[in-house]
Amino acid sequence: MERYWNIIQDSFSGYWNYLLNEITRPGLNNYFYWLIGLSLLVWFLEIAIPWRKAQSIIRKDFWLDGFYMFFNFFLFSLIGFNALSNVGVALFNDFLGLFGITNLVAIEISSWPGWFQLLTLFIISDFIQWNVHRMLHRVPWLWEFHKLHHSVKEMGFAAHLRFHWMETIVYKSIQYIPLTMIGFGIQNFIVVHIFTILMGHLNHANLNWSYGALKYILNNPKMHIWHHAKDWPAEHPYGTNYGLTLSIWDYLFRTAYIPESGRDIELGFKGDEVYPTTFVKQVLYPSTKTKEK
Repeated sequence: MERYWNIIQDSFSGYWNYLLNEITRPGLNNYFYWLIGLSLLVWFLEIAIPWRKAQSIIRKDFWLDGFYMFFNFFLFSLIGFNALSNVGVALFNDFLGLFGITNLVAIEISSWPGWFQLLTLFIISDFIQWNVHRMLHRVPWLWEFHKLHHSVKEMGFAAHLRFHWMETIVYKSIQYIPLTMIGFGIQNFIVVHIFTILMGHLNHANLNWSYGALKYILNNPKMHIWHHAKDWPAEHPYGTNYGLTLSIWDYLFRTAYIPESGRDIELGFKGDEVYPTTFVKQVLYPSTKTKEK
């Protein structure tokens, strides 16, 4: 038990030092300033070439979504997720140790070229996330958490990171084992992170882009707007267009849906008129809704 307590203490102090270093020491590998820089870039594009020209530059819930960006990427880990995940990994490894398993690596790719390792990580991660995203729509209790992301009423880049902290736990937990079984030989995956953040910002942005023929491979604003449509088609009762960065999964598994221009469709979900509008009430919503029932 003392070992786990030490992990918790080290996790809090370690992440605090990491965050201070991110804020005070800008650099090429600095995730904090990459997030700010990419956000400003995509916001500038929204201002310069907006798809919905009548939409305000400071759109509905702009500042709320901005807070969610920093909460979900930094503050949540500082509050406890980093410690929880480190303890979870230790418990899982100790459990495997009971059966004599000390290494989960099933595929050793450290000898592969660095670019191919990154590409492999990206494709596998995106496919796992696509499946988790579908699950968030199809499993009722998970949908109650995912409603937060679908409470966006006007799309903009920062809507990308408006999601409930429980989603982080679900995504990371499900990703952990398959990614651990692959022996990636490089430690710095910031290139993949930066690319996925940029694509997520663009997919939610007020932009009229679809990347030409690449739309069948890469998710885009004209496709993702239909994922946020308030009314889903009868043939897709749980939603459509689940792709995060890649759209190819939706085309392969027939969940792609772009019937027409979605520029002016209503966003949200059935019953969103009574959904909370403040951060605290939104993150507490699944539990408070259960109590109301």
